[in-house]
Amino acid sequence: MTEQHRKRSREEYEQGLPGYHDPTAGLGGAAPARSALTLRLVLALFGVVVCAGGGLGWLATDLPAWPGVVLLVLGLVAVVDVVVILRRKARGEPG
Repeated sequence: MTEQHRKRSREEYEQGLPGYHDPTAGLGGAAPARSALTLRLVLALFGVVVCAGGGLGWLATDLPAWPGVVLLVLGLVAVVDVVVILRRKARGEPG
């Protein structure tokens, strides 16, 4: 049985399979895709800080409130992304 067609264990699925999100995995000698979870976490945390700070700073002015609200909503989306990333890293996915 080849590596791609053997029966996978539950632990392998929990860890994430190499090339799962890459439809061209294994073609032309390309290396399997790896998730850059740590980079994604850093960028999401940066988004939380910038959006929360910008939104609160905008709401402290006399300018229209809708851009500040948009920034706070984007900051909330970044917080959800941080939670998803931390859950994926806790279950042992590489990256």
